Amino acid sequence: MNNKINIVIATGGTGGHVFPSIGLANCLNDEYKVQIFTDERGLKYFRYDKNLKVKKIISSRVFSKNIFYFFTGILKIFISIFSSLKLLTELKPKIIIGMGGYSSFAVCLAGFILRIPILIYENNLVIGRANRLLLPISKKILVSSKNIRGINKKYENKIFFTGFLLRKQLVNSNIEKFQINKSSLSLLIIGGSQSAKIFGDQIPLIIKKCHANDIKFNIYQQCQESQTNYIKKIYENLNIKFELFSFTDDLSKYYEICDIAITRCGASSMAELVNSTIPFIAVPLPSSMDNHQLRNAEYFYEKGYCFLLEQKYLLEKLFDILQTAHKDRDKLYLYKQKMSKHSDKESLTIAKNLIKETINGKI
Repeated sequence: MNNKINIVIATGGTGGHVFPSIGLANCLNDEYKVQIFTDERGLKYFRYDKNLKVKKIISSRVFSKNIFYFFTGILKIFISIFSSLKLLTELKPKIIIGMGGYSSFAVCLAGFILRIPILIYENNLVIGRANRLLLPISKKILVSSKNIRGINKKYENKIFFTGFLLRKQLVNSNIEKFQINKSSLSLLIIGGSQSAKIFGDQIPLIIKKCHANDIKFNIYQQCQESQTNYIKKIYENLNIKFELFSFTDDLSKYYEICDIAITRCGASSMAELVNSTIPFIAVPLPSSMDNHQLRNAEYFYEKGYCFLLEQKYLLEKLFDILQTAHKDRDKLYLYKQKMSKHSDKESLTIAKNLIKETINGKI
């Protein structure tokens, strides 16, 4: 067992980068010795996964318009490169897999200095800025979708399609049940790994309006802890079934019981819903880097998997969408049928084979 080849996965930041990393690491762990490098924000996602070895690294956003934060970020990047050089020299990995986000940038750059092959994975439909900077030094570019934007044509020969990398809970699940005639639908409300404050502020008011119009939902809502009492009071006064939760690294138990969802538009969140055949209302974060959440949402909307709603119209239009979903069950069922034809359950195997080829020197 001690003869296993070392592999480093560099990740961090939000769940959109970390969740695919967890799925990939667990897939590789049986054959390789996987070491995760992640930043302070990424650590919380690994607290329940004791099978993975995790090292904390320093990272910083360098794309700030604030001059102070820009130069502070540059300094932290240099510190992270030097600390990564030390760690990588000790580990001697055969490959480094960068999962996107600025937390992976310094690790991959340090690996390139040490002549360790670099492979990057892009989960979103627009390549992130850190991954874009790593394109020239990467052996392979794994992408979740063939519709990805932002990669210069001169790198097209490096691109390999894997599909969306799923965590093992989703790979092993088989969720395809929908009772078209039940009186109340179960609604899952998730705001991404950081929670969406605006969802907690505004959606309960819309649920209140739904209830007044005899549109009944059982609610399962992710919210920030500071919002719990406010939301709880509204739902208790409506006398509806509800459950509130903050961060959880395993939404699969909610996927099993929910009929429809409202979600932010990180690629991981939406891919999990699609693979669980749960139609959803996509509400992109307006401030997302390079507006990638809108592009992600448009991709799934064009495939007929979801409703698309801009955040500025949340109070104005969400009621109408929920009313349509509740009354037109045939439409929901059509969404589910389309989703059932989409599967990313082989994505981890595809990625593993590409990684193996790179380790063996095949491009």
